[in-house]
Amino acid sequence: MADEYKEALLEKQTTYHEGCPGCKVENMKQLRTGYPYLELSFVWIVVLSTSLPISSLYPFLYYMIEDFGVAKTEKDIGFYAGFIACSFMFGRALTSIFWGIVADRYGRKPIILLGTISIAVFNALFGLSLNFWMAIGMRFLLGSFNCLLGTMKAYASEIFRDEYQATAMSAVSTAWGIGLIIGPALGGFLAQPADKYPNVFSKESIFGRFPYALPCFTISAFALVVTVLCCFIPETLHNHKQDNTLDDDSYEIIEAAARDSTASTGKTEKHEKASQGPLLKNWPLMSSIIVYCVLCLHDTAYSEIFALWANSPRKYGGLNYSTNDVGTVLAISGLGLFCFQVFVYPLAERLLGPVLVTRFAGALMIPIQMSYPFIANLSGLSQSLMLNCASILINVLSVSAITGLLILQNKAVEQRQRGAANGIAMTAMSLFKTVGPAGAGILFSLSERRLNASFLPGSHMVFFVLNVIVLVGVALTFKPFLKTARS
Repeated sequence: MADEYKEALLEKQTTYHEGCPGCKVENMKQLRTGYPYLELSFVWIVVLSTSLPISSLYPFLYYMIEDFGVAKTEKDIGFYAGFIACSFMFGRALTSIFWGIVADRYGRKPIILLGTISIAVFNALFGLSLNFWMAIGMRFLLGSFNCLLGTMKAYASEIFRDEYQATAMSAVSTAWGIGLIIGPALGGFLAQPADKYPNVFSKESIFGRFPYALPCFTISAFALVVTVLCCFIPETLHNHKQDNTLDDDSYEIIEAAARDSTASTGKTEKHEKASQGPLLKNWPLMSSIIVYCVLCLHDTAYSEIFALWANSPRKYGGLNYSTNDVGTVLAISGLGLFCFQVFVYPLAERLLGPVLVTRFAGALMIPIQMSYPFIANLSGLSQSLMLNCASILINVLSVSAITGLLILQNKAVEQRQRGAANGIAMTAMSLFKTVGPAGAGILFSLSERRLNASFLPGSHMVFFVLNVIVLVGVALTFKPFLKTARS
């Protein structure tokens, strides 16, 4: 009898509101059968468009700083590179909560369109930078208007049915991770085209005068295409007030259900009320955001350090790679990441759950990162093979760890708070990622000055610090710190 009451209550709470885009999407989800390929494709391309410009500059940033002439010595290049890299995240940290609130009030779709348009404009202008300060300014504006990731996390959790939630968050983090890999690959292959492909691009052409414009223009063109396609995506936000009060019949149903409810149901109701409270007091949300920020700090620091380390001369413990060489390694890593996240991660998440996946992924990263300084001592095929294997594993494990935390964040809040919750996550993450590139650049410059140190010489120090960050992140996934919405 209690089940009948509950079903009747559920029926009353899921009333369809004519003209409400959110209700229309809910209805569509109930009627749809089969795998949501179309929705996955839209999520993929939007998140990919926002992640491509973030790290596309890493392979050529070393040479861009050199061309600007602001670094007095070769050892100072990493110092200045960090400030250009972190300006994007600083801009995003200042505006993420604002864009999250706007998305909760006016809808996800307008914010998605604004984000893709801003990528097309400001990333192209960054490619035309004439000096160090113009580059910082364009990256700052690009970050300030880059409001897509938090909004897309909310959108993905709303457009998919419950059984595809792990797939949805995996799609977000996979597209994000692949963008952070393919972006540098594009930057590596397309930067300085007049030098690499003189038969196609002359020194007098725009790409000869602006050697870093081609990768930026390519990403901006992709963002414009995504903008057009996003005009056809459905809005998921409800435009009517959620029913917080019930009529008399509903009260009778609730009273009847309450008489037959179990203790476990009471616990569930208690959790649901908690999820509706102030976001900053929602510990399942805030604890998962903190762990997420720590792992994102590692992710962005690793991305910059890898590019600087690979580009730097062998006398400083680097690989002396060209932008093309770095692009090739990252392209291979992107392919490996894609295969893992599409075919393996959803299964791993179902078997282990998001928390265990995050713990195992973080723990496995530590010994792999310890091997990087030793890989620099190799040469030829052995070096190439070991480097590609290590790069694939680090990127797969890093994205897997972050994906689990995205799932926990969206489970901790209701839809009406999801945009703001993801805005808080983006602001906190952006602050950590602001510190990441700046700190990584300074740390890398420092490591090149202590090649003969007795403890952690050269690049050993850099990768040791990365491992410390990962270790802190893994430690925070244990109770009592990390609390999940269902624990």
